[in-house]
Amino acid sequence: MGSVVQLKKQINDTYSQLLNSVEEKLSFVEEKISYKLNSNVDLVKEMTTYHLKTGGKRLRGLLTLECSKLCGYSKGGRDINLAACVELIHAATLMHDDVIDGADLRRGKKTTNNIWGNQSSILVGDYLLSRCFEMMVDDGSMEILKLLSSTSSTIAQGEVLQLQHQGDTEMLEETYLKIISSKTASLFSASSKVGSIITNKENKFKDALEFYGKNLGLTFQIADDTLDYNSELKMFGKEIGKDFFEGKVTLPIILLNQKITNGEKRELKKIFDLKVRTNKEFYYVLNLVKKYEIIKECYKKADHYINLASNSLSIFQDCEEKRILKNLTSFSINRKY
Repeated sequence: MGSVVQLKKQINDTYSQLLNSVEEKLSFVEEKISYKLNSNVDLVKEMTTYHLKTGGKRLRGLLTLECSKLCGYSKGGRDINLAACVELIHAATLMHDDVIDGADLRRGKKTTNNIWGNQSSILVGDYLLSRCFEMMVDDGSMEILKLLSSTSSTIAQGEVLQLQHQGDTEMLEETYLKIISSKTASLFSASSKVGSIITNKENKFKDALEFYGKNLGLTFQIADDTLDYNSELKMFGKEIGKDFFEGKVTLPIILLNQKITNGEKRELKKIFDLKVRTNKEFYYVLNLVKKYEIIKECYKKADHYINLASNSLSIFQDCEEKRILKNLTSFSINRKY
């Protein structure tokens, strides 16, 4: 148990270092978000306030702030404005996600669609995105506008692709990577690249941070999807099985389907074809995951993207910001919450 506590402390320390590095600016990001979400419509104000109070690590906004700092940005508030912008893009996609997934809970709290219904959640999610576009225009950079608007489009396409393959246990790993590249990695990538754009860095630095963010995002999503089937992590209080009960086919199921017998494949397909899955089916799949050591296989895949993300920072001179960003690659895969 001691080693478990030590591991959790190490993971928390990694995130805390990032937080502490830009903590002063993060408070201004929160202020900017609150200001931008102010509305004369009471329901909009109530829903956005509730949604933003449900928590989250602000990881995308922190990436924008830290990468801007790495690139030497110190004076002005563009990093703050754009960190708030990427966080609002993320918040909007979560609201839409919850409607699509029919989710009742997020981070242990009721979702907005659970409380106010799907129609209000979709419209308020759209409101968040419209505010984001105002912030992109306020920044004044055509390059930033192009980057973040295309990222919003990419995320939406990833959602459609995932919906298209809902419950498809025969889905290719390549398709899965396209989905998470669009849905998750694209915003990580944009959040990281922004810092190099506002400091007018050469293209090689922009490309390096874009590549770093993409591979960090892939690692983060693979870890998240793997946690959903990791029955060993109950000690951390992580709720497992969310993707399974929503019928989402993620990397653990794809890799499992590659290893199991034909009889087990038929059973797995039958389970994911169900409109509603029970705990009995979930524990059947968990036993298969354990039997074929799928968790280990998933982390092997993620290790590849960790190395790519970490190596992409080699172009930057050694400094505290670079060290923190490199450490963040380990946080993304080792986190257990």
